[in-house]
Amino acid sequence: METEKYRSSTTTSGIQSTALSPEVTKVLRSTYMLLGTTIAFSAIMAGISMAVAAPHFGLFTLLPYFLCLWMTEKNKNSSKGLFWVFALTGWLGFTLGPILNMYMAVKGAEPIMLALGSTALIFFAASAFVLTTRKNLSFMTGFLMTGMLVAFVAAIANFFLQIPLLSLTVSSVFALLSAGIIMWQTSAIIHGGERNYISATVTLFVMVYNLFLSLLQIFGIMGDD
Repeated sequence: METEKYRSSTTTSGIQSTALSPEVTKVLRSTYMLLGTTIAFSAIMAGISMAVAAPHFGLFTLLPYFLCLWMTEKNKNSSKGLFWVFALTGWLGFTLGPILNMYMAVKGAEPIMLALGSTALIFFAASAFVLTTRKNLSFMTGFLMTGMLVAFVAAIANFFLQIPLLSLTVSSVFALLSAGIIMWQTSAIIHGGERNYISATVTLFVMVYNLFLSLLQIFGIMGDD
């Protein structure tokens, strides 16, 4: 059927093959192109933030973040949505600057490079797994959303409590959940649960951002004497 999200076909050699539909391919291509562009833009903003020695924003990071997130969702079906995607990702990149400066001053570049490499490896591995197996992970929706909410509340609480063991636990949970949501979002594109590349890009970007920060904290803690 034309409406199938991916089609099975038989090659001349009799081998069964699976091909993504043109609609799915278009969403995937647009999502990955925008994701790559926003990651590059976010990195530039992080570099600017480091250069000007911007202060750490703490919980105030969340105010512009939620505003940009809301505006992106509101305008995701128009060209205005692209502006808000870059506003969101640029802001998150800018808030990385003070964190990276802190790690550079205290622990050097090693934990940053380890976190960058691990984030890239996990993202490509998680995406490749779903794209290769074509697994439908919609059954994970409730678990992943609930887990992310609980982890977020725990992270806010530990901002005030400053308990090292809780910090390590929250970072580990965030890293696992972020990898899970990367697979879930990719699966949603393949199986028709997501047809808006702007929404898909924002979800993947935020998960990459969370994954990087979580791994950075884990490697930072592991590097303590």
